[in-house]
Amino acid sequence: MNPLLALLTAVVSFFIGSIPFGYLIGRFFYRTDLRKSGSGNIGAMNALRTLGKAGAITVLILDALKGAIPVLIALHVLHSDAYASIAATFAVLGHCYSPWLGWKGGKGVATSFGAIFALSWPAGFVVVLGWVLGALVLTRYSSVGSMLANIVAPFALFYFTRSWAEAAYGVFAALFIMWTHRENIGRLRTGTENRISLSRKAS
Repeated sequence: MNPLLALLTAVVSFFIGSIPFGYLIGRFFYRTDLRKSGSGNIGAMNALRTLGKAGAITVLILDALKGAIPVLIALHVLHSDAYASIAATFAVLGHCYSPWLGWKGGKGVATSFGAIFALSWPAGFVVVLGWVLGALVLTRYSSVGSMLANIVAPFALFYFTRSWAEAAYGVFAALFIMWTHRENIGRLRTGTENRISLSRKAS
């Protein structure tokens, strides 16, 4: 691996990931700052609660593309699963620590999903099924689905790709998404976590 190319991959992926689509969509199309509404998160779930279905779907797709595009570039231009895993890691970090929002951001779930789909679309379907199982079948908590989906990510990625580099990204995603959901875990323990609702709430 070329260290300079690895660094360039990390930097470009970080800045792609750092584009705060949730904030931009809310601010310019809904006159709403997601950081000051609902949970204060700029991700799709808070967009659903605050902006409604159309806004949430838009944020979800754009956040997922932030993870997918750097990975696809690494795979098809650099032809390397190692660089692709670096791209996935730093795209997620960029989303969660955006310099445009004072080094704050979302929790990385949609961006991680996009990265996993780009690494291996069958693995992507597995992690989405993990989210559905955790969030819609077993509970009504998006946080549970998000954590379960990323816990299965390293196993799904290795099963479908046999790539240790991609599996390593899966391990990172599992641990990091648990970290970004540490406050959700606390609310789950106290029974104060917000359940999934398809209705838009006033900000």
